[in-house]
Amino acid sequence: MGSWKWKIMMNENNPIHIKSYALALRIVQLYKYLINEKKEFILSKQVLRSGTSVGALIKESEHAQSKADFIHKMNIALKEANETVYWLELLKDSEYIEEDIFNSIQTDATEVLKILISIVKTSKQNK
Repeated sequence: MGSWKWKIMMNENNPIHIKSYALALRIVQLYKYLINEKKEFILSKQVLRSGTSVGALIKESEHAQSKADFIHKMNIALKEANETVYWLELLKDSEYIEEDIFNSIQTDATEVLKILISIVKTSKQNK
């Protein structure tokens, strides 16, 4: 296994998989709420795109061609998670979502963001 040890952390029981998938499901529910209840179609599409791409990129990184490719994919996932937090803040501040909904989803998104920061940082240090 050697230099490919980092692949071990990428399995279905890993917290980043579980948390990013759960976040994606919450974002899909938020999207449905925004289009059906609030009739908001622009910001909702943005948060849907960024919020669901985080887990997809993490899943894609399982089959990275190299450690550098893995780091690259995880870095993109990190950027998408950060963007998701931005769209959530904008939805709250523009009064499309209530403070309690924002706080709950933002907590989950920030947790995923922090885990991704740690994975990227550790992966770069162990290069």
